[in-house]
Amino acid sequence: MAYNDFTMDNHWLPFTPNRQFRKEPRVFVGADGMEFTTHDGRKVVDGISSLWCVGAGHNRKPINDAITKQLNTLDYSTAFQASNDQAFIAAQKIAEMAPGDLNRVLFCNSGSEAADTSLKVALAYHRARGEGHRNIFIGREKGYHGVGFGGMSVGGIPANRKVFGTALLPRVDHLRFIHDPKHAFIHNTEPVWDEDPLLELENRILPLHDPSNVAAIIVEPVAGSAGWYIPPKGYLKRLREICDKHGILLIFDEVITGFGRLGTNFGADFYGVVPDMLNFAKCVTNGVIPMGGVICRDKLYDAMMKTDAPEHVIEFFHGYTYSGHPVACAAAIATLDLMQKDALFQRAGEMGKLLGNAFHSTFKGLPNVVGIRSLGLAAAVELAPIAGTPGKRAFDIYLDCFKKGALVRPAGDVVVIAPPYIVEKSHIDQLVNTLADSIKKNA
Repeated sequence: MAYNDFTMDNHWLPFTPNRQFRKEPRVFVGADGMEFTTHDGRKVVDGISSLWCVGAGHNRKPINDAITKQLNTLDYSTAFQASNDQAFIAAQKIAEMAPGDLNRVLFCNSGSEAADTSLKVALAYHRARGEGHRNIFIGREKGYHGVGFGGMSVGGIPANRKVFGTALLPRVDHLRFIHDPKHAFIHNTEPVWDEDPLLELENRILPLHDPSNVAAIIVEPVAGSAGWYIPPKGYLKRLREICDKHGILLIFDEVITGFGRLGTNFGADFYGVVPDMLNFAKCVTNGVIPMGGVICRDKLYDAMMKTDAPEHVIEFFHGYTYSGHPVACAAAIATLDLMQKDALFQRAGEMGKLLGNAFHSTFKGLPNVVGIRSLGLAAAVELAPIAGTPGKRAFDIYLDCFKKGALVRPAGDVVVIAPPYIVEKSHIDQLVNTLADSIKKNA
């Protein structure tokens, strides 16, 4: 299919420079394994798991078969006042994978909805405990928690916030970012900082608001959307301790780090920290059907069930039309079964070492490279920006790589590669070498 077989006049692309796209369309018409087929018949290696989603690779028959079977059995049923069998099975499977007493699963349809859901759970939980005055949220600079107004409010990427500032939540503060230029090159390690980046939380932010007014702190275990920034050693454990000390809920946004990217079930497992809520999406269905969710500790659910209201009264007034959609749940069950059967989480951890080695051995010393970060099956190379046009160098490199058959991800002045867990060494070599050539070309 050529792109002139369809009109481009109606589709408004998300997070895309639409004017540039119309001049140079990049349209996929097929996918299998590690490769896309484009509208003009070219093969492109998926170097980003299609935005962190396709962990098991494209066009996996067990997932496709499960979706087909579910469509022929129960295509859809309401999620309100009733449910479906697949939702209960998927929830049990996800809860069994989660650490600690994260046992209660609220389904939604995306990471954005998961972020807003977790914030609402936090408010409802504190209110149920008689502490409704806890209504302040703390996010982190350069954090990404989707594009709902709640997620944007606690998020800290300026471009996601600047146009919508008048409508963001008012009682929100932000931790400092977790990047220290002294630790520009990180390879499967946790950087050890000379200072404690959480001192500001204890000495300024919490005293400013009074910790008794803070509902929750939300962070990504690894800052993914900003460009794969890795927290200092002990950072998340210390954050857990601070939250426990002050009765503040800790939310991990694991939309990117969840389901195998770090070689473990979740980032919480990798860092040995159990949050009060864990947000997920993306890889849970291999990206084939939209699904997100929040896994809550038992105490949150129990607090809301302890009510004197009559039994017909809804305890938590929240949900979505497609919460626990039977086809999405069938896709999740099949995806997680496949990943377990093929030991794909373990494989991601193993292949991540090869990816990190390739990044550090290939990119260090190349023109404009100012940082390299690798952990799990993801790695980032940070580039010096072009004066006056931040992000252009990385975007030009992205376009050049695409033309050469490699899909990479530009994030500001960072380029990220995070391939599906089925990636082979030959794919890593192709992706890294293509990116290296483009970095030199765009020096």
